[in-house]
Amino acid sequence: MQSISIRKAVPDDAPGILECLRLAFEPYRESYTPSAFEDTVMSPSTIRHRLTAMSVFVAVTEAGEIAGTIGCAAAGDGEGHIRGMAVHPACAGTGLARSLLEAVEADLGKRGCTRVTLDTTRPLERAIRFYVRNGFQSTGVVRDFFGMPLFEYAKDLRQSSR
Repeated sequence: MQSISIRKAVPDDAPGILECLRLAFEPYRESYTPSAFEDTVMSPSTIRHRLTAMSVFVAVTEAGEIAGTIGCAAAGDGEGHIRGMAVHPACAGTGLARSLLEAVEADLGKRGCTRVTLDTTRPLERAIRFYVRNGFQSTGVVRDFFGMPLFEYAKDLRQSSR
């Protein structure tokens, strides 16, 4: 496998981020409501908003292709939030997801966050197992996500840095 670097996304990365999200979530399309799927894979206008509202990171191959993405934002009171994690299917199981997660945790830690949350859906069983293996625990909070349940997970960043 070629080497991959992780960096902050720039506006020109938007098409590659959208393609990565689409490829990663396409197998789950039938498990999502249409609105939930659209919000997850985004559109050209919603990716532009995300790039300005959050810190978005991309994993880039030597050829300049987007192999993965993740976003985060400091939410105040020492809490950060992760959103929009995806790994290109060809890179699944390579450790890329962990590297992306470590990049946003480091970014949030630098911004004073001591706790990080993320939300996920029931169909993403593999992702849930990944988050639990990496220190996230269910908070028991369940919200509505365009007609489907959205489950919150949280991690104490102070414990993971010890």
